[in-house]
Amino acid sequence: MDIYKYAMKMELDGRHFYLDLANKTNNKGIKNILNMMAESEAKHYNVILSMQRNDKTEYSTDTEVLTEVKNIFERMKEEKKELNVDVSQVEFYKNALEVENNSEKFYKERADEETDPHKKKILLMLAKEEKSHCILLENLVNLVSQPETWVENPEWYHVDEE
Repeated sequence: MDIYKYAMKMELDGRHFYLDLANKTNNKGIKNILNMMAESEAKHYNVILSMQRNDKTEYSTDTEVLTEVKNIFERMKEEKKELNVDVSQVEFYKNALEVENNSEKFYKERADEETDPHKKKILLMLAKEEKSHCILLENLVNLVSQPETWVENPEWYHVDEE
């Protein structure tokens, strides 16, 4: 199995999935978060494509995206008005969470097998970003499942931006 093709397909599928979910929600904040996650998956695709070509391009994490997502969550929390969320989407978010957990595991396993230090570093960075996607999705599941509790919870977000 060509791990690059597999990983690129995984990232493309993720991008399409997030764009589809974004089109199905009426909540502007959630729509923005899902679109940002889709773009992050596109960035991952390009990074893997560069790895496949043995390009030595440097890769930077999505810290700006994470900051913007935090800001969106904070604005939604501060508004405290009735959140317009589609409870029927909670299963989609849970499925996406499972996919992101599997992606994180995949990249960690590939990093353990990789002998090229540059590629190993990139794979570990991808695993870390997939972990941050898991945390975002956990928050979306909590928001959609229990919007009242989510708004009241001061410790709702736990992504460290190292």
